[in-house]
Amino acid sequence: MKRRSPLADPQEQLANLEAVDLSHTRQNGNFSARLANVGYSGLRPGTLEIFQINVGKLCNMTCRHCHVDAGPDRREIMSRETIDLCLQALDQTPAYTVDITGGAPELNPHFRYLVEQCVVRGKHVIDRCNLTVLLLPTMEDLPEWLAERKVEVVCSLPHYRKLNTDSQRGQGTFEKSIAALKRLNAAGYGSGHPDRQLTLMSNPVGAFLASGQARMEQEWKAGLFKNHGVTFDRLIALNNMPISRYLEWLEQSGNLERYMELLVNSFNPGTIEGLMCRNTLSISWDGRLFDCDFNQMLELEVASPENQSAHIRDFQPAWLAEREIVTGRHCFGCTAGAGSSCGGAIEKG
Repeated sequence: MKRRSPLADPQEQLANLEAVDLSHTRQNGNFSARLANVGYSGLRPGTLEIFQINVGKLCNMTCRHCHVDAGPDRREIMSRETIDLCLQALDQTPAYTVDITGGAPELNPHFRYLVEQCVVRGKHVIDRCNLTVLLLPTMEDLPEWLAERKVEVVCSLPHYRKLNTDSQRGQGTFEKSIAALKRLNAAGYGSGHPDRQLTLMSNPVGAFLASGQARMEQEWKAGLFKNHGVTFDRLIALNNMPISRYLEWLEQSGNLERYMELLVNSFNPGTIEGLMCRNTLSISWDGRLFDCDFNQMLELEVASPENQSAHIRDFQPAWLAEREIVTGRHCFGCTAGAGSSCGGAIEKG
């Protein structure tokens, strides 16, 4: 379903964020100035550990909080040629994890090829799965197929209760998610085996920060096992980023200014060293390079020298290692509270 929302435009999103009056907050809500205030003159990457590949925006769902603006009508799908360029670039890096995301990455026709090629290279592969995709007829064998290749499955589930999950992801989603989790359990996932890691990922259902990750994990494990007989290995909690559909919801519900104030006022210097933009490179479906998945959705490409291309076909590890990471107001989402990254909270607790 095409919404044709003005906020589907990344420039419109950035403009709306900049228009929020944060003059009463420290450094007027300027992220670069806030970094400088705690001793950082910009952000520089460290050793590249995670190669994150967004293989397309096609998805079988249209979730309210989705920062990718993914859905069944999206036709942006990574080609086999671009996947091969990603693999050639991967071979030039020390990255040991390949994080495959979307949309629903499994809907890319070359998904299994990409996974196989990464496994052959000895990489730890992560499949970011929305769970319900596993119920499609063409995906029935996927849990066992992923298990055979020791792929970690990271699944989006807003809450272990039906009401909260369905309010964010659509009516009936919770029951489908439980059915998919049971399929993963049947394939050996969620049993504590290091080669069958099942990770659940939660975003808050509302305009507040993710709460204590360790406490949530205990609560979720008890709730899902007691009520549904489902087990999983770990929980990661992410703050909702004020971009795309979540930004649209913040504006429509009158929560945008309050949420941005919350992010700015909750800035935690202890998260900076662990920010995902420092150990991750994000590649878009069309091969462009970004500092992180969120910058990718805002079309903020990596800062490249004048004579260099920010595209995977021209991959140059040397200048990428020397670049300054592109930041903006949305970055307060990753530094608020315990912090937030594709791996969950930065400061554990």
